[in-house]
Parts: sequence; structure tokens; C-alpha cells
Amino acid sequence: MTEVASPTAADSGASATKTFQERVKSGATADAARVNAIASDALAALREVVRKHELTYDEYNVFKAWLIQVGADGEWPLFLDVFIEHEVEQVANANRRGTAGSIEGPYYVEGAPEFGSEGTLPMRDGEAGRPLRFFGQVRSVTGEPLPGVEVDFWQADDSGLYSQFAPGIPEWNLRGRFTTDPEGNYTIHTIHPAPYQIPTDGATGALITAAGWHAWRPAHLHIKVSAPGHQLITTQLYFTGGEHVEDDIASAVKDALILAPKPAEDGSGEQVRYDFVLDPA
Repeated sequence: MTEVASPTAADSGASATKTFQERVKSGATADAARVNAIASDALAALREVVRKHELTYDEYNVFKAWLIQVGADGEWPLFLDVFIEHEVEQVANANRRGTAGSIEGPYYVEGAPEFGSEGTLPMRDGEAGRPLRFFGQVRSVTGEPLPGVEVDFWQADDSGLYSQFAPGIPEWNLRGRFTTDPEGNYTIHTIHPAPYQIPTDGATGALITAAGWHAWRPAHLHIKVSAPGHQLITTQLYFTGGEHVEDDIASAVKDALILAPKPAEDGSGEQVRYDFVLDPA
């Protein structure tokens, strides 16, 4: 049985912020006309909220204090990925013909270990959770199998915790990169993840409590699939009948991304096939 301490919002937020900042380097430029249009519309929308709800100064000051605390807790990656990213993803993938996208979330880390076309994710001795064999094929939108495709995979453990974002978990636990074989096939041996609450002891949790919302995400697998000449697909896969599939706080579930595992052929745990279809670049 594997047990670790629960991460605090501040610890998890600091890890998410650092990871994001390392991946997205400073120095990016933006078109002034786009900045003007987007920022102006965003501010106009906020002003309309003030007018519509006749915001009081007490409420305004609470809002300011909350914004400051989100930053102090390092929770902007968490807050934005939970409440905003699903809309960005929908816009970004509106014309995709292949596999449906979903949000990346705040817990992706580059550089996971490589395992070829088949392998077992790094796990602790006695890793809790039902064994899961996750396999499939990667194809183009015209049906050709795609060899040499990178399948970058990460997930929470049976306690709903991610390595590098919770204390006491080995660095690459339940993270790995796989490369499809000449027929485009891959096989990943892992465990069934658990639903989890996003951290609730920080500023994001304070908003959730004040609004009377729940903080739960359904159990899911994270995948990035990339190949030269094709569009990167970032997605999440869920489980039929799973808790909170119907009311995911991040609004990221899509029918096309729900898996229906079956008992494994070797009698150990379960298995499920999922084929990815990549759009041309």
C-alpha cells in the first residue's frame, strides 16, 4: 500500500507555477492589435459584471484581496486551467478532424522516461490501484498507421496525486513517453487512476467554497501525441460510469473521450483500447 502526505495548495501551486514558467520562456511577443482587442473586451466584460450585479466596495475589495492571494498561493496555473482552458481548447481544436482534444491541466512535466512501443510506467513497490493495460494504434486522418509517433503519458495515482506536485512520490511516478512501432501501435501498462479534488486550502478553494461548487475532477489519463507533419493532440481520457464524469469542475469531459475498460485477457485488472487519429500540420 502506498501512502503519501497530502500536498498543500501553496506547495502544489508553487510547483505548477515553476513548471509552467520553465516551459514558457519569457520574451514572447504579441501583436498590439490583438492585445488591444482581447484586453479591451475582457475589461469590458468585467465592467459589465460590476454594473449587472451592482458590485459594492466591500465586494470589490474582497475580489482584489482574492486576486492577490491567488498569486501568493501560486495558483494561477490551477485556476486558469480549471476554469478557462477548456474554452481555449475548444477554439484551438474547432477544425480538428481527428481525435478530440481536451485540456492539458497544470500537472504536465516535460522529459519523462522513454519506453519504446510497450512498457510499464514507473511505479512504487506495491503501487495501489487496479492494473490497466492501455493500448491502441495511431493513424492519420486518411487511415494510414503512423510509426515513430511519441505518446507522452501522465496520470494521478490511486490517491489522486501527481508526482512532482505532491510530497513523497518518486519524480517520474506514473509518467512516461512511448514511441509507436512500425504499425503505429503502442501499449502502456499502468494503474486505473482515481478521481480527485483540486487543492482546496488556497485561494481557488476559497472561491469554490464561497460559491457552493464542488472541487472534483473525474479519474482520467493525460496524453500528448505528436509526430512530424501532424498536429500535436493534447487530450484526456475518462472512464464510463466514473464519478464526476457528468459534472467535472474543469468542464473538460467529451463523449468521444470516455473509455469503457474490460477485464484484462490475462486476468489481471482491466484493459482498454484507444486509437488516436492525427490531423495533418
